[in-house]
Amino acid sequence: MIHEDITEFATALPPFTGIAGLDLGTKTIGVALSDRLLTVATPLETIRRKKFTLDAEALLALLRGREAGGIVLGLPRNMDGSEGPRCQSTRAFARNFAQIWPGPITYWDERLSTVAAERALLEADTSRRRRAELIDHVAASFILQGALDRLRHLRDHA
Repeated sequence: MIHEDITEFATALPPFTGIAGLDLGTKTIGVALSDRLLTVATPLETIRRKKFTLDAEALLALLRGREAGGIVLGLPRNMDGSEGPRCQSTRAFARNFAQIWPGPITYWDERLSTVAAERALLEADTSRRRRAELIDHVAASFILQGALDRLRHLRDHA
């Protein structure tokens, strides 16, 4: 089920399961995963996109193998907060994926996540070629970490 509100997403999460963070691109899907206590996001891998059914199968296998209980999808809003074609594409992916995956799905504003990931990789003195390999799942970890921080804030103030 898709939850627009992260508070509803939090209540739908199975206890003691990690959350996957996804950075959906046109050519790749960056994947990050949290620990079971929902404190830290770790970049995991990048899936090369082919077509939805193959992408979904790869993602399902990864989610099941890592026992993920929920998904946070980066929502690529425009800098003014409006939603363009990339947001529509992300929402369509979520609707299609929700048909085959029973866990909760929510969105997280991903504005500047790729910029932050690029900066982190530059600070780590990562080569240009290596940055290209890592950028998507590092960006997914920035998306996921933002959501995890929000979830922790909700728990601390409940």
